[in-house]
Formats: sequence, structure tokens, C-alpha cells
Amino acid sequence: MLQTPEPTSRQLLAYALPALPVAALSLPFYVMVPEFYTKEVGIPIATVGFVLLLVRIIDAVTDPVAGALADWTRPAFGRRRSWVMGAAPLVALCTWFVMRPADGAGALYLFAWATALSLAWTAISVPYQAWGTELSRSYEGRTRVAAYRESFTVVGTLLALLVPAIIQMQGGGSREGLAGLAMMIAVLLPVGAVMAVWMAPEPRERVRVSIDIRQGMAHLAANRPFRRLLAAFFVNALANGLPATLFLFFVADRLGTAQAAGPLLVLYFICGVAGVPFWLWLARRTTKHRAWALGMLLACLGFAAAPFLGPGQIGLFAAVCIVTGLALGADVVLPAAVQGDVIDVDTAASGQERAGLYLGLWALATKLAYAGAVGLAFPLLALAGYDPGAGVRTETGLLTLGLLYAALPVLLKLLATAMIWNFPLDRAELAEIARTIGARA
Repeated sequence: MLQTPEPTSRQLLAYALPALPVAALSLPFYVMVPEFYTKEVGIPIATVGFVLLLVRIIDAVTDPVAGALADWTRPAFGRRRSWVMGAAPLVALCTWFVMRPADGAGALYLFAWATALSLAWTAISVPYQAWGTELSRSYEGRTRVAAYRESFTVVGTLLALLVPAIIQMQGGGSREGLAGLAMMIAVLLPVGAVMAVWMAPEPRERVRVSIDIRQGMAHLAANRPFRRLLAAFFVNALANGLPATLFLFFVADRLGTAQAAGPLLVLYFICGVAGVPFWLWLARRTTKHRAWALGMLLACLGFAAAPFLGPGQIGLFAAVCIVTGLALGADVVLPAAVQGDVIDVDTAASGQERAGLYLGLWALATKLAYAGAVGLAFPLLALAGYDPGAGVRTETGLLTLGLLYAALPVLLKLLATAMIWNFPLDRAELAEIARTIGARA
């Protein structure tokens, strides 16, 4: 078996660079764009919810396809790096049109450009994530790779908050703020992609056995650790999608202080970066899956108080942001670190390295979860009497907003914790799987 050397810090730094602009896109697309098209463009909240639900369902179908193509194609430049380099300018172009809508833009405009952006986003993100699982093939090394990438992800999210805030301090509005973000992404993403493909290696395949589609799907279905992790991943992503979608609405209309949303989000993500070293330490002392479960429990503790908060209680909500922010480090680093381990189960059984297909299925689960969050929350809020675009904010609607923002995510995270607590893969099991792969090679 070909031994994969552990990547150096310099190589990991280069690999992590594209994560920053991609993350700077994530927050606006999932959090700011729905509110912007509702409040500024004037599209009804239920219509925005339906359009984004449809976009994400269409886009999600392409995730496994892109992953399988990234596994199958083998250009000389690398089956992961070629996709990252080719898709980066497409993402930058589509981002501009989504975040800088033309005058008179409506639901059809949002649907067309959001779909194009999602497809380009898939073409870069799935191979990029698969690349990360192959940079290191050790139990601890994968945690290190994920820590670099996801730390840059959180920093990119912070930039997505700070850039519009700085523009607004200089007299711009939300439209100018999103345009500034689009320009930043258009510059940083291609530059980051070039640096990554130039400095970070793409390890060679360890094994490569020819199997047909039927055999491949049978191995996929038989991968019990994958099925279990994917289920927990989906439930937790749904739990995360609800507060991500509703944060700005909650701060503006439940707490009555829309101007505090930016500083609160900055506080949340700073705590997320600060918490990463602790979760890495805990994962070394226990296991990756058990540390992740404890992180989800900490998030539940923080969210538990949020449904009871009302106008002006910014101090208490800041405490919620601190606790849930500290839990964020576990939520973004540790599931990603476990992904490569369950892919190794498939590699040992099938004789193929199919990280692209597996990461495509995870991307599918993530997008369906976020689509479910939007598709569930917005229609329920409209039925309960909450539509800020139309100026409708009933007591029932505000109560529903609080329950969807925090109470339902707590229940979902508790379910995900129960699913992952006794996950079967640990250091010893992964070492045995590695020996099996070596025997096949």
C-alpha cells in the first residue's frame, strides 16, 4: 500500500485558503440573501422560502453526481485540484449576480441565479472536501486537516459579517454590503484556489479495483458506519439550519434590536474559533465522535434559554451566543474529521477510493437539511402571522419564531447526540481497516 505522508503545516495552510471565500459566501447565501430578498427586494417571505427550497432540492441532486465524476475523472493536474481550479471563477461570477440583483428582480431572477450559483458551488466544494479527506489518512491527522479548513471557514464567515458592517458605517446599505462581499469573493476565491493547487499535494490512490455501479451501490448500502453518521449529520444540520435561517429575524423582531445582529454574530464566530483547540484536545483524550456529541449537548444548553427571551434582553442573548459559539468548533471540525474514517470502510470493502461520491452524499444531506429548514420555517411563520416583508408580526408569529429558532433545534440535537454517542469507529478500528486496505493493495 502507498503510504501517505502527513501534510506539513504549510501545505495545510495552502489547502485551507479556499475555505475562507467559500465560507464568506455561505453566510450571505443562507442567512442574508433570504432576508435581503424579503425586506429589500420585496418578494413575500413564503415565496422566497419556496424558491430557495426548490433551488436547493434541484442543486442537491447534483452533489453525488459531481462527487462521482470527481472520483472517475483523472486529469494530469489531479482529480480533485482540477475541479477546484475550474469551478472557482464560475462561483465568483454567479455570486455577483445573486448578491447584486438587477432592478426589478423577482422570484424568477432569484431562482435562475441561485440555481447557477449552487451548481458552481457544488463543483468546487465536493471535490475540495474530498481532497481534504485524502490529505491525511490517519485518525488524528484527519482531525488536523479539518481543523485548518474549518478554522478558515469561521474566519471567512467573520469577514462576511465585517465587510457589510464596514460598508454600512461608510453610508452604504444592505445592497452595497452584499455587493462588497461579492467583490471580495471574486478576488479571494480564484487566488485561494491557485495557492491551494500549487502548494498542497493531491495524494495518489491507494487502491483501484474495477467495480460496476451495482457493486458500488451495494458496498455503499452495506457501509453501516456511513449510514449512521450520515443520519446524525442530517439531523444536526437541520438543527443548525433553523437558527442560521432565522437569526436575523429573531434578533430584529423578538429582541427588537436589529442593529445588534452584526456584533452578536461576530461574537458567536469568534467564540467558535476560540473553542477549536479545546475540541481538538478533547478528541485526542476521548474520540472524535464522543467529543462531537459533547459539543452538541453544550449547544443544547445554550439554546435552551433563547425561546424565553424578549425585547431588550441582549445581554442574555449574548450569553447564548457565547455558549453556542464555543460549541460551534466541535460542530464544524469533528464530523468532517470522521468522514474520512467511514470512507475507509468502503475503500477496504470495495477496493476503490470514492471520497468524492461520499462527500457528495454529505453535501446532499446538508443542502436538504438547510432546504428543509427554510421550507419548514418560512411557511409556518407565514401561517402563524409573521411576515416582516408585509409588516405582519402577530404574537403567535413571534412565539413561533422563538420556538423554531431554538426549541426545535434542541430536540434535533439531542436526537443526533443519541445517534452518534456509541459510534463504532475509533483509533483501533481504523488501524485495522488500514491494514485491510494495505492487504488489498
